[in-house]
Amino acid sequence: MNILFIADPLDHFKIYKDSTYAMMAEAARRGHTIHACEPFELSLAGGVVEARTRAITLTGDHRIHEPQVWFRVEAAAVGPLTRFDAVLMRKDPPFDMEYVTATWLLDHAERAGAKVFNRPSAIRDHSEKLAIAEFPQFVAPTLVTRDTERLRAFHAEHRDVILKPLDGMGGMGIFRVKDDAMNLGSIIETLSDNGARTIMAQRFIPEIVEGDKRILLIGGKPVPFSLARIPQGSEVRGNLAAGGLGVAKPLSARDLEIAHAVAPVLAERGLLLVGLDSIGAWLTEINVTSPTCFREIMDQTGFDVAAMFVDALEAAVG
Repeated sequence: MNILFIADPLDHFKIYKDSTYAMMAEAARRGHTIHACEPFELSLAGGVVEARTRAITLTGDHRIHEPQVWFRVEAAAVGPLTRFDAVLMRKDPPFDMEYVTATWLLDHAERAGAKVFNRPSAIRDHSEKLAIAEFPQFVAPTLVTRDTERLRAFHAEHRDVILKPLDGMGGMGIFRVKDDAMNLGSIIETLSDNGARTIMAQRFIPEIVEGDKRILLIGGKPVPFSLARIPQGSEVRGNLAAGGLGVAKPLSARDLEIAHAVAPVLAERGLLLVGLDSIGAWLTEINVTSPTCFREIMDQTGFDVAAMFVDALEAAVG
């Protein structure tokens, strides 16, 4: 297959832990040809969605944690996305208007016959924070609003809450407000931009000390191990980007219950790869843009997540 990865700049990758690189390496190992571009290199000309892409050859070693030149690139070529057997949208958030515009272009390419994963309309329609509302049986008490009084009342009811923006990633902008309500007003004002932006409040889940678990769903099936991202020191956030410690663990009975309920619904919508976040018994986020944690699970357990992904990709392409 000819596979196009739409991603962040390749020279920003840390290949010892990058999930997109793990996908590339497994695909290349099987003899597939790897191409890459960034979202800004997508264009629409004469009714055809094109991209300026480059074929790449992998030359690095993921076992080396030092910066390295890990790819060799060929000259850029411009052509329609339909010339690729599979197009993988792996651009990291922020989910801004440029990201939305990219999904519109990919929609058009899909209508012309391109096979895009995850499906662009499904990415666009799934807010990674709000998507949990579709599965209320797995969600801790949650309020989404920009009404200051309702947010204050939610805290008064639950006494210990998490407040966060709807468009954050990597733990950005997450605050815990305990029973003393210290700085509650200031935090609400800051996150909601004085009532101009909608935010999320959730009852604090004390099991965060055991980790914020990432459960990967691939082709409608769960990877058998999660990555529990455990907060360090006085930090309340377990995200790896916020300094959390990643520990791979077999899926619990509750993890499997959540995964088996959610996976077929999302797979049917064209979401080949999904990253569920859960704390304790509760589902907290459904990540569909560029889910990660492949390498950590692979290194700690020996389970080949990248092979499972490429298997699912090959099956989806047909």
